Amino acid sequence: MSDFILMISKSFIFWLTWIIIPIIMEIIPAFLGFFILLFKGRNKKKIEIHGRLPEITIIVPIYNSEATLAGCIRSIAESTYPSELIDIFLVNNKSKDNSFEIFQESQLKYPELKMQWMNAKQGKSKALNMALFNANGKYIIHIDSDGTLEKNAIMNMVKRFECDGNIHCMTGAILINPDDIERTDSIYMKIFRRIEFFEYAQAFLAGRNYQAELDSIFTLSGAFSAFRKSTILKTRLYNTDTVGEDTQITFQIKRDLKQKVYMCEDALFMVDPIEDLNKMYTQRQRWQRGELEVFHMFFKDNMNLTKGFFSNFMIRLIVFDHTFAFPRMIWYFALICLLFMNYPMKLVAGSIGVIYILYIISCGLYFINILTFLRNFPEIRRYYAGKWYLCLILPMYNFVMFWIRFAGIINSINSNGTWRTKNLTEESDTFKDVVKNDFMFITRVVYRLKEKVNGITKEKQ
Repeated sequence: MSDFILMISKSFIFWLTWIIIPIIMEIIPAFLGFFILLFKGRNKKKIEIHGRLPEITIIVPIYNSEATLAGCIRSIAESTYPSELIDIFLVNNKSKDNSFEIFQESQLKYPELKMQWMNAKQGKSKALNMALFNANGKYIIHIDSDGTLEKNAIMNMVKRFECDGNIHCMTGAILINPDDIERTDSIYMKIFRRIEFFEYAQAFLAGRNYQAELDSIFTLSGAFSAFRKSTILKTRLYNTDTVGEDTQITFQIKRDLKQKVYMCEDALFMVDPIEDLNKMYTQRQRWQRGELEVFHMFFKDNMNLTKGFFSNFMIRLIVFDHTFAFPRMIWYFALICLLFMNYPMKLVAGSIGVIYILYIISCGLYFINILTFLRNFPEIRRYYAGKWYLCLILPMYNFVMFWIRFAGIINSINSNGTWRTKNLTEESDTFKDVVKNDFMFITRVVYRLKEKVNGITKEKQ
């Protein structure tokens, strides 16, 4: 009997040890987020405004956007927001393609739109700042040139601003365009892009939506965000010393101006799916580097982890997302090492299985929340609902993304910030070269030892 109790206690301690990290860091927040978003979704009220709508300015940074610019401009023209109240600044940053010709064609096609082309040769941040100084709208909306606005996106954002004077900035919801996903020829790439669609839906309609309720949004999406002009001009504008200029402006608004960052879940911006794994790798590396660069800018001289962890969500997030990345890495490898320490295979596999099931459950909870927030977009909602089975794969996808982000942390420590980062193929080639050189070094040492030994042997002879 005592042996049985001892075995049970050891198993309990084992399970507790290996499940506690994902439960604390991801499972518990997922359950809390589910109930908060469920309450928000069910108690959401329809917003109506009366009187004349305000003038707004839309800023679109351009960099070799020939393939996507026409669709972006068309989405603005087809928006339900009155065209006569929209000023559009297309800010060109050293494009080398035919983007300007697309702009000229769009001027003829949509004469009702007020569009201006501005040339800037000093980087994206300075290009955005130049447009901000020339903007006349009450609200400033930034969108990327490689996406399209849902027809009610602008109207929904402006309504939210007009009905609540306490809202000074908002981020929209970024989703992958389902039509582009389904036009993918390769079945493997199509599945990959569908999972990416799920990832974006969870990141914005669940993740940032939940963060907005707790006033803990870390980054205004650079692809689609909006500000009161009177608010953004009180900041130091976009910083040129980081690749995370959207995160940097978010920190200014939250820390310096003490303003809350909101989420407009009814404002959708559809972007193209990722082209390939190399693009995915460089994109996530850039996001990771931007977070670390901005955090260092704001907290390098004043960071108390003990106090700040409980009082400042920015410090708390960076600790979870970056500092805890190293224990998580060790935790993953330790599970494998247990097999070499005579732990039963079924015990190790069982713990991994339980953790994976918990992740699937958390994905399922967010899946329900997202369906609630997509009720005003029936086509996208049907598409999302029809891909429910991806909840079974998403934890594996997130596991891969963790390692890409982890590589981003390492690279941000070892190299200077730049928009041009190594892609997955280049990283793989570099790794192979390092391994090859290391083995060549060992081979050279062994060869010299052999020569020396052979030389000694000959002398004796």
